[in-house]
Amino acid sequence: NTVVPLTRKAAELLGKDCDLDVIELHHRMKKDAPSGTAKRLLEILREARGTSDEIPAQSIRAGDIVGEHTVIFAGPGERLELTHRAASRETFAVGALRAARWVLQQPPGLYNMEDVLGL
Repeated sequence: NTVVPLTRKAAELLGKDCDLDVIELHHRMKKDAPSGTAKRLLEILREARGTSDEIPAQSIRAGDIVGEHTVIFAGPGERLELTHRAASRETFAVGALRAARWVLQQPPGLYNMEDVLGL
């Protein structure tokens, strides 16, 4: 999921002069809120800012939404939004297969999708 490294880069470039928010949407049956991806995005934002301050996060559970994450960087007179929308669960299966093929070539260790994607 490239929204993770893009979020890191945007937070580094924009610095501390903008307000942050994370909005995530999933299907009505999803139990965790915020999702693991949203928690990771919040962690990255705090790391990039060098703070442990709370960053707002909104979780929406409705219908059959596969998954959507938006990171908002809002400053005076402008707003940047990074959004990833999954239209099908097949997207996650393709990523899992890619990760499985990649990890076979790696030494034992703990890896994440950023490692798999070379980001």
